[in-house]
Order: sequence, then C-alpha cells, then structure tokens
Amino acid sequence: MESTAAEFVPHDGAATLTGYLDRSVAERPDATAITFVDYEASKDGLTTSLTISELHRRVHAVAAWTAHRCDPGERVAILAPQGIEYVIGFLGAIRAGAIAVPLFQPDMPGQEGRLDAVLDDCEPACVLTTKDAFDRVREVIRQRGARAPRECLAVDTLQEEWSSESLPPTAAPDDVAYLQYTSGSTRVPAGVRITHANVVANARQALSAYFGERIEGGATVSWLPLFHDMGLVLSVAAPVVGGIKSVLLDPAAFLRQPGRWLRQLAANPRCITAAPNFAFDYTAARVTDREKAWTRLDRVVAMINGSEPVLPSTVERFNRAFEFCGLRPETHRCSFGLAEATVFVATSPAGTAPRSVRFDRDSLGRGAAVTADDDAPSSTLVSCGSPLGQRVAIVDPDSHRPLPEAAVGEIWVNGPNIGQGYWNWDGAASDEVFRARLHEAGELPETGWLRTGDLGVRYDGELFVTGRIKDLIILDGRNHYPQDLEQTVEQRSEVRKHHTAAFSVSVDDTERVVIAAEYSRSLPLEGRFPSDIETALRKDIANAHGVSVHELLLLEPDTVPHTSSGKVARRECRRRYLDGELSSEKAHD
Repeated sequence: MESTAAEFVPHDGAATLTGYLDRSVAERPDATAITFVDYEASKDGLTTSLTISELHRRVHAVAAWTAHRCDPGERVAILAPQGIEYVIGFLGAIRAGAIAVPLFQPDMPGQEGRLDAVLDDCEPACVLTTKDAFDRVREVIRQRGARAPRECLAVDTLQEEWSSESLPPTAAPDDVAYLQYTSGSTRVPAGVRITHANVVANARQALSAYFGERIEGGATVSWLPLFHDMGLVLSVAAPVVGGIKSVLLDPAAFLRQPGRWLRQLAANPRCITAAPNFAFDYTAARVTDREKAWTRLDRVVAMINGSEPVLPSTVERFNRAFEFCGLRPETHRCSFGLAEATVFVATSPAGTAPRSVRFDRDSLGRGAAVTADDDAPSSTLVSCGSPLGQRVAIVDPDSHRPLPEAAVGEIWVNGPNIGQGYWNWDGAASDEVFRARLHEAGELPETGWLRTGDLGVRYDGELFVTGRIKDLIILDGRNHYPQDLEQTVEQRSEVRKHHTAAFSVSVDDTERVVIAAEYSRSLPLEGRFPSDIETALRKDIANAHGVSVHELLLLEPDTVPHTSSGKVARRECRRRYLDGELSSEKAHD
C-alpha cells in the first residue's frame, strides 16, 4: 500500500526540531508558540502562553544547563506534570545533544512500578522537572542509591543568564533525539530510539495528512499526556515543525469535564486534535446540552481517532451528539499508528466521513475479508485509510511474503519515520522488529520494514486493522479477535464500557476463553445479580461467536488493568488471573 501521494513528503532543510524552532524565531518571534490552560488554578482555566522568542530563549537556557552536566548521548529524563515546562525541558534536552526520555511525575496514578522499570532501563544522567514536583522527584532519585541520576533541575527555576550561554553543535539528523517508551500493552515497556530525522519526518507526514497544504494559521489542541507518542508528536513536534500554536490541557482536566476539550477546540479555529476511541464515547456521554449550546465545532480541521481500535458505533455516536455544534462527519479522521513508527502511519481520507465495512466474522477468522450477508455474524471495522509519506504492506507473518488484497496478515511499515530499534535490546532481536526483510517483494522495498505485531487487511485499497497477533484467541482451529468478544459483553448495560478483557488460557492442554468484565459504575449494589448477568453474558457470547466461556469474572470498577495510554492490558490481565490476583465467585462451565 503506497502513500496517498505516492511520494515521500519532502524535507525542507531544518534537520531537527530545535532547528525548526530556530527558523521560526527568526521569522515570527512574537507569534504564540504554546498555551497551557490550567484548570487546577481556575475552574474556568487559567491561560499561560509563550511567544516563539520566549520559548526559544527558555529552551536555550535548559540546553546550556544540560550541556554543562551531560555528555552528548546521555539520557535526560523528563519527570514533570503536563504543561509548558515539560515542553521546554524536552526541547532543551535534545538541543543539548542529550537523549530525552519523556516520562511522568512519580505520583501519577496507575503507573506503580513502570517508572522504576523505565529508569532502570535508560539510566538517566539528569532529570528535569518543575518546582512543584521537585521534592517528590528528588525523593525518587534518592531512593535509587548508586543508580541515581547525577543532577535534578526544576526547569521553572533556572536563572535567566543561562539563556546567553553558548551551546554545543546541533545534533545530526541521524542522532537519537529521544526514547519513546511503549505503553506495555503486549510486553514490558521498551524504549524506541527515535532520531531527529524520524520525528521531523513523522511530524511533516502528520501535518500533510491532517492540514493538507494549508498549515499556516493552524493550531493543535490536546489533553493527551506528553509522555505518549501521540501526545508528544501532536503537541510538540508537529507545532514546532509546522510553526503553529500548541494548546495544552492536563488529562485530568479532560476526565473531570470533557467539555473543556471541546471549549478549546471552539476557541482555536483551524485546529486539529486527537484522542483514543474511548474518549469520544466518554465525551458524547458526559457533555450536557447546555455545554453544546455554546460549543462550535464547524471550524475544527480534524479530530483524530486512534491509539486503540476504532469502533463504528463510537464514531456514529460522537458525530450525532455534536452535529448540533456544526461538527462535520468528515472531521472525524480514523487513524493507525504506533510508537515504533514515531506515531503516525495511516489515516482516513480528508473530506470524507469515516468508512465502515461489515465483514463476515467466520471468513475474517480464517484470514479473508469478505463482506457479510445481512443475517450473517459479522465484525464491523472502520477504515484507517492510507499512509502518507511511507508504505504499508500486509504480510504473512511466517513466510514474510506480501499478501494480496482482502487477505489478513501482519501490518508492515516502511518509511523515514521508522525508529532505529529498542534501547538496550540485542541488535539481532531489535532488527527482527525494525529491519525485517520481505520475500518476493516485487515492486516493494525488500528491506527496512517495521513489523508492527498488528493484524490487518487491505480492502478496496484501504487499511483495516483487525487486532493484535499476540492477543488473537485460537479455539478449535478458529481465530477470534478479543475485541469482538469484548464488544458483545459490553452491549449489556450492567457492564462498564471499555473495561472488559478477553484472553485465552490453557486448561488440560486445551485453549479456553476467560473474560474479565467490570460492573458499570451506574449499576447500584442492589441491582447486581451476578448469576443472572453471567448467564445472560454466556448466552450472548455463545449466540454471537459460538464460543463457550471457561470463566467469566464480574469485577469491581477499576479492576481490569489498563496501559498508560488507556488501552485494556489483556496480557497483564491474563497474568493477574493466572497468579490468582483477579477472581470473582464464578462457577466454571
């Protein structure tokens, strides 16, 4: 699958993110570079902004401080809350020639153990944070003993005179700019080595895909965490490369009141934004009619839906909920990406509403995409369109041969945005993922392919993602995608949406299905009838999928584990189940 333009997006001379910042400060020093809307400081949002020249000066100061304390190539961890200082620290670290490691403050909920694992892996020489988080960060560093970083700086306390200090030579395009740690949905978090050239290429690809030729005057609006691939590229890389404004919110501000996200979209014409699928469902359910009355979404350029499987029901529900606000169906852009490709890979075409196709479920399980008859069991998938500035191939994961149209296989990606490998991995093991070779490549490049670990199909020239290889459930020779089982379970009102995990376990040398599902938060304790709910769910799954469930766990809210990006962590859920950490008083079949 070629890029939509059939050619790679051209490079225009600035080799690094900070090279683009240097160019912008020369051309538009007084333009707004970044705005943070702080809903902790004020219920209406306290706005703080920096011009391009102010951002450039503060990045220079952090870069000078870092260069005096870290050698080129040493790691600098960003352990800071969402905000402008986070962006300054990240850009300052890479301008100093160090390798930035975007992380999070130590007390972030749900990340117990992950921070230690990542710090053990990357061994940072310095840490950048803020004055409010400094004491907590310093305590984390102190507890590391001999493995502690040498220095810790609160970025917002750095003295002004550092901005006039000399800087080391700019890094080369092929130098590693940062380590993007994966969310850990199918493995222990691993740091992807992203070069300056990788991130610049991917930022340009994304800008072209979502803005087209009219980038000037645009903006990005995001509450996505800056330590995630999508949040970092959307809120830092793309604005710096495109010379446009970045508007930031804290993720917690969105979760408390999702209408705040829409308010910022309305306040920033010609903006793009992004969120995982669950956030669109959450927003449609939580935003009130009163909020909709003053929300205007007709000037939003693109709302990118990615990071987890896109559900057609979610797209329809969100578009219907905000039609009154002027939201055009074509604004919703369903996309596919991953950290190993920096982030962006493919998106639905501009100017058209997202396309859904009902595929025959049994045929899809056998590896072929065939449209379903009206009364046949089906899986409805949303198109992720086509790549831009890179190539996508659907490949047999065993033979490494490209597969024809409508055949399900592993999604492979080839382009200038592909990361260089995993930090601290054996070279051969890393190359197996990032430098795969096609057999019988034909007109496609033979080498340099990224194996995504995702299954997909090319149908009518567009990419449809069907699931993760490692999550695939194989029963009696038939393939079942866990998200299909999960969606069937979540059709019941007693079950919480986006908090169900389906996985397989071996019982007497036979693969069996286990499903862990949380009770809906809105279901009162007196409304819980576990036996009745379980019986109904087992019947639903048997009727829809022909599957007998080995064990069905009905759990309290916030029990099913999620990754740091909000995806259901099926493998971690399976581990906890096997270790006896997840259980409910359910009888086996």
